[in-house]
This record gives sequence, C-alpha cells and structure tokens, in this order.
Amino acid sequence: MPPAGLVAVDDDHYYERTEDGSPAAPDSDEAEASSSAMPRVLTMLSVVLERLVARNDQVCLDLATAETSRLSVFHGVKAPSISISKYLERIYRYTNCSPSCFVVGYIFIDRLVHRNPSSPVVSLNVHRLLVTSIMVATKVLDDV
Repeated sequence: MPPAGLVAVDDDHYYERTEDGSPAAPDSDEAEASSSAMPRVLTMLSVVLERLVARNDQVCLDLATAETSRLSVFHGVKAPSISISKYLERIYRYTNCSPSCFVVGYIFIDRLVHRNPSSPVVSLNVHRLLVTSIMVATKVLDDV
C-alpha cells in the first residue's frame, strides 16, 4: 500500500499524484542523485562478487557438487534475474545500514567459503548469502 498522497507505479516506485490523479514523473536530477548516491565501496564489492560468481559458475558447470555442499540451504531453484550490483544498491537504498555493513558482510561470506572450500559462491546462492550476511553485519554494527 503506497503512503498517503502517493501512487504506486510498480512494487518499488511511488510518485506523487498530479492534479488529474496520475503519477508525476520524478525529476531527472532526482533520479541521477539517487543512482550516484551509492557509495563507491558497494560498486567495488559488486564487481568483486560478480567476478567470483562468474568464475565459480564456470568451474562448477556440474552444479550437482555445489548442491550437496554445506551452502545448499542457500541455493535457489534458479538464479535471480537481478544483478548483484542492483541487488546491493536496492539493499542499500531500502535499509538503514551503513556501507561498513556491506564490507563486514563480504568478510562473513569470505570466512564461510574459507571454512567450507567445497562450497562455492555461485549464482544460485550469492543473493541469499548477501542478504543474510548483510543482515547479520547490520545487527552487529548498526543496531543500538
């Protein structure tokens, strides 16, 4: 349900109503500001994770080995259509966590992979691992 005075264009976007009741388009400056507001560390993390997943997906062409790993609880049936960078951007935009939570979340994933070398981070589990590790990092760092 959209907030009062706003109309939902889709699940993630709300715009103010114009006089005729239709949604008003956002200013282009506003849209540019929101996209440029993403911290650089998130861009770097998304590049690192995308490369890791691409490499692991190539190595694990036979995903049967990945499905029997300890990280299989994080596996989805199919890879999400949203990219890692867009996913991180969305988490940053709609949560109140600091950029340091994303770094600590990546460290949690790295430690998990080092403890379980037979459990690769692949396209089937990276999004779920990210949201879980960032949530735990937020609880550790940002909760008051």
